[in-house]
Amino acid sequence: MADLVVSLLVLAGIVLVCEMARRASARLLSGGGGYSAYAAELISTLQLCACTHELKLLGDAGVSRPPPVALALTYAISVVQALTARGATCNPSGALERFLRRGGGGWPTGARVAALSARVACQFAAAGAARAVVRRLWARGLSDLHVRHWASEFRCASPIERATLLEAVAVEMACTFVVHAAGACTRGLREKYRVHAVAAVITAAVYAGGSTTGAVFNPALAFSTQFPCSGSTFTEYSFVYWMGPLLGMAGSVLLFDKVIPALSVKRTSYDEQMFNAIEQKRKKK
Repeated sequence: MADLVVSLLVLAGIVLVCEMARRASARLLSGGGGYSAYAAELISTLQLCACTHELKLLGDAGVSRPPPVALALTYAISVVQALTARGATCNPSGALERFLRRGGGGWPTGARVAALSARVACQFAAAGAARAVVRRLWARGLSDLHVRHWASEFRCASPIERATLLEAVAVEMACTFVVHAAGACTRGLREKYRVHAVAAVITAAVYAGGSTTGAVFNPALAFSTQFPCSGSTFTEYSFVYWMGPLLGMAGSVLLFDKVIPALSVKRTSYDEQMFNAIEQKRKKK
C-alpha cells in the first residue's frame, strides 16, 4: 500500500512539473513559428511515457492489482493526459492520422511533411528522455518498489513472448483501430465528454490486449517502455509496436473517411432516385 501511495505522488509530481513546463514554454515561445506546439509535443509525450513507466512498474510488481485498481489508474492517467496535452498527440500514429485527415489545409506538401517529421522526432526524443528521467527518479529510492527495481538493474521481460508475432501485431492493430475509431466517432461531442469517452475505450483496450502485448498502441510509448525489455529483438518490437499501430490507424482513416462517406453518398443517391421515381408515377396518375 505504501508503494502505491508513493507512486501516486510520483505520478502527480510528474504531471505538475510537466504542466509548469508547458505553461512556461507557451509564454516563452508565443512569438510564432510553431515552436510552442513542438515544445508541447515534447513535454506532453515525456509526461505520458514517464507516467506509463510508473504504472508499468506497479503492474509488474503486482502493486496495482486487483485489476480494477490498474484499470482505474489507466483511465485516470488517460483523462489527465488528454486534458493537459494542449493539442499534442503524443503518438506518431495520431500525428500521422491528423496529417491524413486534415488534407492540404493550404500548406505546401513539403512543409506539412516537415512539420509531421518534427512532431514525430519530438515524440521519440521525449520517449527516450522519459526513460532516463524515471531511472534517475527510481534511483532515489522513494519507495521499496523503486529500490528493488533499481537493484534488479531495470530488468524486464519481453511482453510479446506470450504470443506469436502475428498475434501480437493483430492485437496492437485491433487496439489502435478501436481507439482511433472512438476518436472519430466522438468528434461531435463536447471536449469534456469526449475525453472521458475515449479514455474509457483506451482502458477497455488495455484490459483486452494487455495480457498479450501490454496494449501500448503508440510507437513512441512502446519505444520508451517495451523496447528496453529483453527477450525480443529490435526488429520484432518494431514489427509489433510500430507496424501494428500504423495499420490500425490506417484502417480507421480508410473506414471513416473513405468507405463510410462513399456508402453514405451512394445511399443518398439511391434515395433520391427512388423519390424521383415515385414522384414521376404520381404525376402520370
